[in-house]
Amino acid sequence: MKRTHQLLLDGPTLIVSLPDNSPDLARAAEAGGAHALKTHINVHHDASGTHFGTLAQERPRLEEILAAVDLPVGIVPGVTDPLRREELDALADMGFDFVDTFAQCFPSWLLDMERMTRVMAVDANYSVDEAAGLAQVGMEVLEAAVIPHEEYGEPLTAADLALYARLADAVATPIIVPSQRRLEPHDVARIVGVGINGIMIGAVVAGAEPASIEAATRAFRDALDDLAARCLS
Repeated sequence: MKRTHQLLLDGPTLIVSLPDNSPDLARAAEAGGAHALKTHINVHHDASGTHFGTLAQERPRLEEILAAVDLPVGIVPGVTDPLRREELDALADMGFDFVDTFAQCFPSWLLDMERMTRVMAVDANYSVDEAAGLAQVGMEVLEAAVIPHEEYGEPLTAADLALYARLADAVATPIIVPSQRRLEPHDVARIVGVGINGIMIGAVVAGAEPASIEAATRAFRDALDDLAARCLS
């Protein structure tokens, strides 16, 4: 367990956030070279316009995903209803590798969860100091979802990179940057260069069909591999 955490510690990591709990999309992301996947329940996914149902409703497809790929898979357990211990225990029993939700939705009892990596997301309302403080209370990975909603899909800016750099300097855990911006493969070196450990691509850059997800994943994985090769040369 906790394979994704180790990947992030070992080097730059590519995670694909699936726009639907589809085994076909999971296979496409794996074929494209993803290091890990993220799935959802109990949430409306703004970037893809998809609604994800309850664990009971989504469980058959989630189990198919876990069986279909040889990758660590994480889950967003929802941001609207209070999280329940029995549901998180069930997700761990199913084999999920990490749990990812906004810090303001992360109940204190979940800090005792050791079977899944505790990923906390922060949005544009958090200061760098507040994000750094989460590492002191049990956060194992930070998801820097810091782009305001009205700016989703716009190109990456120098100001974004400066903010990611400040987070990397301040936060004592690995950091994942999700593709709230319309990231391009050529952005990979810049993002990793300011100290970010993982890039998470989703519907904004990868679309919602198997072919587009595989192609986008391959393009970003190639960019990561090229970066690693340059660092070794």
